[in-house]
Amino acid sequence: MQLYQYIIITVILLIIAFAIIKSNRKDLKLEFNKLVELLGGTDNILETELEMSRFKVTLKDITKANKEGIIKLGAQGVVEIDDQLKIIFGPNAKQLKKYIREMK
Repeated sequence: MQLYQYIIITVILLIIAFAIIKSNRKDLKLEFNKLVELLGGTDNILETELEMSRFKVTLKDITKANKEGIIKLGAQGVVEIDDQLKIIFGPNAKQLKKYIREMK
């Protein structure tokens, strides 16, 4: 009888864990959409690169980028060099590059 209770509890915990993971992925996608908007939209993004936890993006018009908004979104730092922004995003930088590549 106790074995069945443990199995039921385990299944319930797995369902909850999957629901949390799925909701976090949606949140991340929303953040990426917002970030693309803060960078001036997909048309403003010319090139993206990764450097460890840094996301480097070359823009057509750097004045369209909202650096303060990017920091509020969760970036740990933003550095502007000519027509490029280097954004420190941590482990999500790789997912962000893939997301932007799929949008284009």
